[in-house]
Amino acid sequence: MPETTPYRRVLVKLSGEALAAPDGFWLHPPMLAALAEDIAATISHGTQIAVVVGGGNLIRGARISQAGWIDRATGDSLGMMATVMNSLAIETALNAAGVQARTMSAVSMPTICETYARQPALHHLDKGQVVVLAGGTGNPYFTTDTAAVLRAAELRCDAVLKATQVDGVYSADPKRDPEAIRYDRITHDEAIARDLKVMDTAAFALARESRLTIVVGSVHAPSSINAILTGASVSTRVVP
Repeated sequence: MPETTPYRRVLVKLSGEALAAPDGFWLHPPMLAALAEDIAATISHGTQIAVVVGGGNLIRGARISQAGWIDRATGDSLGMMATVMNSLAIETALNAAGVQARTMSAVSMPTICETYARQPALHHLDKGQVVVLAGGTGNPYFTTDTAAVLRAAELRCDAVLKATQVDGVYSADPKRDPEAIRYDRITHDEAIARDLKVMDTAAFALARESRLTIVVGSVHAPSSINAILTGASVSTRVVP
């Protein structure tokens, strides 16, 4: 495996579901520990890391609002708080692995964690700390995918790594369609035109405008983050 990645600073986007235990509990400590060790190895090779995690292991605002008893804005607010819970768990796992980490939330919770602001976040990254970015964009109707691309652009990241359930971007859901084709490389325009679901259209459009590469790979591969970034694991690169 190469000892360095081609990126100086990367934002890692994790799904909330990736943190869930097989028995359905919202957190799986072995998975948290493995992710923390993976991030520690990546940092040791010289890459600065920021993290955005979803809250789908706890709640999905869009889904519960469809039931009709709660409006979308309130549902999304519940989802933002779920991302704070996940982010604090990741921060704790990173600290246990010997990595300095700070949770910064777009939704102000000063007694729990630092409020997100761009300049302090850049300062933490320059000091070699992992910044775990919670609360999405701080606004309803925006996904954590869009938040990840937004923060990556703000923090001058070289790429967004989306660690997901499959090993790249496919023409269709590979779990449902055995004929689905995996792309090694695709452009943002192609991803939008083909309505590929690995990220929402707003995230792809913002990445295109910001000239950000999106790397998509499996969170379940051994040492997934480091392996994907160094090219040792299969992935798809979505490029400008």
